[in-house]
Amino acid sequence: MSRVILFYKPYGVLSQFTPEPGTSHRTLKDFIPLPGLYPAGRLDHDSEGLLILTSDGRLQHMLTDPRFHHKRTYWAQVEGIPSAGALAALRDGVLIKDYVSKPAHVRLLEAPPDLPPRDPPIRFRKSVPTAWLEITLTEGRNRQVRHMTAAVGHPTLRLVRVRSGDWSIEGLQPGLWREITVERVPPAGNPPRDRKDRTRKPPRSARAN
Repeated sequence: MSRVILFYKPYGVLSQFTPEPGTSHRTLKDFIPLPGLYPAGRLDHDSEGLLILTSDGRLQHMLTDPRFHHKRTYWAQVEGIPSAGALAALRDGVLIKDYVSKPAHVRLLEAPPDLPPRDPPIRFRKSVPTAWLEITLTEGRNRQVRHMTAAVGHPTLRLVRVRSGDWSIEGLQPGLWREITVERVPPAGNPPRDRKDRTRKPPRSARAN
């Protein structure tokens, strides 16, 4: 029987059990006193929300290997109010360094989501409004949501992962976790053959000469 932990990672906590030399960031060891667990993926120290830990290597592989197209949903508070064009660009894919992000589900939230306050709070400027986006990805590149929103002119101020597949942070508060039971994890095997995982390269016209 696989052991799975759903953890609401607070801001400033590393997605690992060992401290990072030269930093004062807290780690998972400060919150989860259970042996034999490994994070299935990661969240940057300045991001919050759902982090899954498991004792099952197959499950960890299925949740982290990009070829399985595992969905992750984020709420991103961004600087400014994105236009319809900016939202369309995020949905279609934007140029980030040397690749184009895959199509994503993106919507502008009508009201700020019901989240605990962040500690410390984001910087606040009266002259610059903010908005909240819901973004669902099937790829998990380093700081991808932040790179995507910055590419359309709306830097991310706060980022919370609220869902990973069928699991969410509903009912949890920052720093708390709950254990769920997964009766059987199928062998990871090979990813679906009808969904190719190829890095989307920018068109030649968009590449640097």
